[in-house]
Amino acid sequence: MLARLVGGSDGTQRGSAVVEFLGVALVLLVPVLYLVLTVGRIQAGTFAVEGASREAARAFVTAGSAEEGARLATAAVVLALDDQGFTPGGESLTIACTTAPCLEPGGEVTARVRLDVPLPLVPSFARAVVPLAVPVEAQHVASVDEYAARRP
Repeated sequence: MLARLVGGSDGTQRGSAVVEFLGVALVLLVPVLYLVLTVGRIQAGTFAVEGASREAARAFVTAGSAEEGARLATAAVVLALDDQGFTPGGESLTIACTTAPCLEPGGEVTARVRLDVPLPLVPSFARAVVPLAVPVEAQHVASVDEYAARRP
């Protein structure tokens, strides 16, 4: 009689704690795991655009001409994004200069890179209907060397 009052040892509750633990663990663990994956991917995108904007600005100001600088900056962006596992194509690179001829000594060049980081584990058919990406953007300003000799 005492056993029935304390814990109900008639066998009806046997094993339910394990089932409840697994149910609660799934309900809590899956969203936390997805949150960690998502935050990690967004952080990788942030690192990628930071490095891409810095290297694009550096590549542009060290080039001999504006056309060569644009080509080198685009290549630097592709390499920086590929380094963090992003495929080229979804990014945008914008170059802005403070002087009329873009590589005028003493001028500044601003490189801005924008990337849409897709959410992980989302199927492509869902991305076609609803935009499921987080935009990240970075810019870097580089100075053109005042004493650099430029090719005509």
